Amino acid sequence: MNFSLRHFLFPLLIILITSFAQAATRPNIVVILTDDQGWGDLSIHGNTNLNTPNIDTLATQGMELERFYVCPICSPTRAEFMTGRYNPRTGVRSASRGEERMDLDETTVFEDFKAAGYTTAAFGKWHNGMQPPYHPNARGIDEYYGFCSGHWGSYYSPMLEHNGKLVQGKGYITDDFTTRAMDFIEEKQDDPFFVYLPLCTPHSPMQVPEPWWNKFADNELPLRARPDQQENLQHSRAALAMVENIDWNVGRLMKKLDDLELTGNTIVIYLSDNGPNGYRWNGGMKGRKGSVEEGGVRSPFFIRWPGTIQSGSKTDTIAGSIDLRATLTDLCGIKTTGDLPMDGISLKPLLLQSEENWPERLYVNHFKGKTSVRSQRFRLDFQGALFDMLKDPGQRTDVSNKHPDVHKELLAAQKHFDKTVASELPTTKTDERPFVIGHKDFDFTQLPARDAEASGEIQRSNRAPNCSYFTNWVSTDDTITWNAEVLESGKYNVQVYYTCPEEDLGSVVELRFGDRAITREVNIANDPPIVGPKLDRSDRGSESFVKDFKPLDLGVFDLEKGQHTLTLSALEKPGNQVMEMRLLMFNRVN
Repeated sequence: MNFSLRHFLFPLLIILITSFAQAATRPNIVVILTDDQGWGDLSIHGNTNLNTPNIDTLATQGMELERFYVCPICSPTRAEFMTGRYNPRTGVRSASRGEERMDLDETTVFEDFKAAGYTTAAFGKWHNGMQPPYHPNARGIDEYYGFCSGHWGSYYSPMLEHNGKLVQGKGYITDDFTTRAMDFIEEKQDDPFFVYLPLCTPHSPMQVPEPWWNKFADNELPLRARPDQQENLQHSRAALAMVENIDWNVGRLMKKLDDLELTGNTIVIYLSDNGPNGYRWNGGMKGRKGSVEEGGVRSPFFIRWPGTIQSGSKTDTIAGSIDLRATLTDLCGIKTTGDLPMDGISLKPLLLQSEENWPERLYVNHFKGKTSVRSQRFRLDFQGALFDMLKDPGQRTDVSNKHPDVHKELLAAQKHFDKTVASELPTTKTDERPFVIGHKDFDFTQLPARDAEASGEIQRSNRAPNCSYFTNWVSTDDTITWNAEVLESGKYNVQVYYTCPEEDLGSVVELRFGDRAITREVNIANDPPIVGPKLDRSDRGSESFVKDFKPLDLGVFDLEKGQHTLTLSALEKPGNQVMEMRLLMFNRVN
């Protein structure tokens, strides 16, 4: 080998060896995000109504952030975690009908880690967009199994999706998601991975298997919600039983890391996406899910990294979901991708207890025109009242007059946020972005009833749209429509997921986009019962029950690029109804 070649190859070899060594020692990431679990729904926080030994152990093996804040509801928290930016900046303004979609100029933490050589996976509730390019597989997730809506109507072997393909779940949903995560970790154990486990419990429907329910079925729950909050005892029982099931699954997952000898090189985070989904014991805090008060936005937060983060350590320094992307990339030595600035900061100095002069900061919570501001000591509520959270954690006494300078500072921060951040959300009453079909990199698009509008006498199966379907389609004058845009022209096989009893067969339905249409006679009966009532532990209220919807091929649709109204109508209806309709599925024909 001549000198010049050695001069070139040896440094290259050193770089490659160093890169492989860094990849081998990079920590894995596991983020467990629960849904509608309050800060108080853990025995480590003093709740004697339940027992959560595995989550408690996880907390004591790492650091607890005692004042960690998220958003009042699901989708915004998820967007903040992924982007490191306050949710109004991301376009996420609510939880359904397209308002949960994260703007396409946003970059996610999964894209950061994927670019750095990690394999990424998510198992559970996505809730930041269903159609590509909003779909998880288009936002940096290599392996996805779960559902993209905000609410799912059944937790026992329901219809789910796996990388865009509709599949049948296996068993109780939280167990299923956890098992999938464990299998993935075992498969990818030799390479760095980022596993996101966004569980959908204790969100309704309040369904939980017997082994967990039996303890709570007749439990009087000694600890209750504060007197000015009306508690639904049956709902609380079900929620706590669901949390104990989560705890069991956390134990299974931690044991899998132990068995694979991955514990020492895996960062594990545990948090919730908002306050509790009902008034129950929550440390006396004011507010619940949907509220920007302390009880609506304070989340449990535990982070474990053995040998790096001190076991049993705690900090009461305020932090929140906007800080997670900067923190995880900093801990792992990974560069963030994308051009948009983050609002969050890296918590690495706090976690490693290496901070010297940690800066005072204000943390903002916002939802639907209501903005609350938290300092280390005070909270300004959305109505302008000031509370000393050290002396009055239940927010019962306004101390604005006692601390006028603090009140003035937080009011200014509230006004500034509303003017510069909250104002980034569109002012229209509904989300006017079209639902997209035909992304060039993906062969599938799902359009559920959730995202559609119905005319005439057609009714939604219940008020909350997320897991609903359309029923009472009794007139050929009535239609189901989507504001749709085809991104790339192409041929798609289209299926409608439906029910129709034998006696109502014979309707002819048409699916039209612009000047093109396909038709199909409904000639195969599917008349399943409603699923859910016998499995619910508490009334589900405005949320829909579900049925076993089956696919009916409508044929191949030659779609042309452009934006039109996608319309499903009936040309003929010989029976009492056309069908009940759950969703449309488009699959590209190669």
